[in-house]
Amino acid sequence: MGYHAIMTPSPPLFNQRRVAAHQLRALRIGRHDAEFLTERAGDDIAARVGATNRQFSRGVDLFSFSPVAAELVAGSGRVEFVARYETSAVCAAMNAGDRQRIVVKPADRSVLPIDADGIDFAMSVFGLHWCDDVPGMLVQIRRALAADGLFMGTLLGDGTLAELRDSLMQAELELTGGASARVDPFIDVRQAGALVMRAGFALPVADAETVSARYPSMSALIADLRAMGATSALTQPGKAPHRRLFERAEQIYRDQYGDDEGRVRATFNLVHVAGWAPDASQQKPLKPGSATHSLSEALGSEKTKR
Repeated sequence: MGYHAIMTPSPPLFNQRRVAAHQLRALRIGRHDAEFLTERAGDDIAARVGATNRQFSRGVDLFSFSPVAAELVAGSGRVEFVARYETSAVCAAMNAGDRQRIVVKPADRSVLPIDADGIDFAMSVFGLHWCDDVPGMLVQIRRALAADGLFMGTLLGDGTLAELRDSLMQAELELTGGASARVDPFIDVRQAGALVMRAGFALPVADAETVSARYPSMSALIADLRAMGATSALTQPGKAPHRRLFERAEQIYRDQYGDDEGRVRATFNLVHVAGWAPDASQQKPLKPGSATHSLSEALGSEKTKR
């Protein structure tokens, strides 16, 4: 997983067919224990939406792939979900499988089929990563929200899978003298906040937390990424990896990031963002010169302290 530049690249950074293929493979694998990051993000969003003391009656979950986060947020009692949106191929596979507690509808990662002011809550857990025009998608979400509607999302930030990226790069440099992009780039928390603000959201928020997981091996980590549907789907991937590359990378990973118990570390940085559709009732910053008290009065000047 990862993040791309603010301006839409040409050609698109992600191959959407590969994204869909990876997610369909994850559905076939069906390992729910690999959803620990989604569960953590869902718990965080549920706690934050609960703190708003608001009730939302028209909520949607956008491209989160796993139902876990939406179900956790629905369990908060603050959000009544209308639908989860996934791409057509993934949607069809989901609807053909077990009955979904929240209806799944098809959508394109570039165009939201939601009318302006059609919802009052939107969330996305890791789903925005695969959009080639993240700023454009955020604008569409903001327009779909009614006044004072809320958007909350989680992305993976800079430093995620740093150990895997470094091990693969070192191994490829040793074996071939060059290195290819095998782990996607990820977003910086300040970039994330700037994107939410640029999309026209009011009261934008962005913060981050680090989650460290331990695995028996690098191969076990990659197996988890496959079960998440989260392996790289770059439009211009590197050369097809040779078996020797993974064997050497596995050794480097264990040597540099292993612990005394024979396990290896994997870092995930979660970037949480939120913003409100503008509304006249929201708090506004004071205009320059409109303050009725000086800063020294608010803080307590030396003269006042005497």
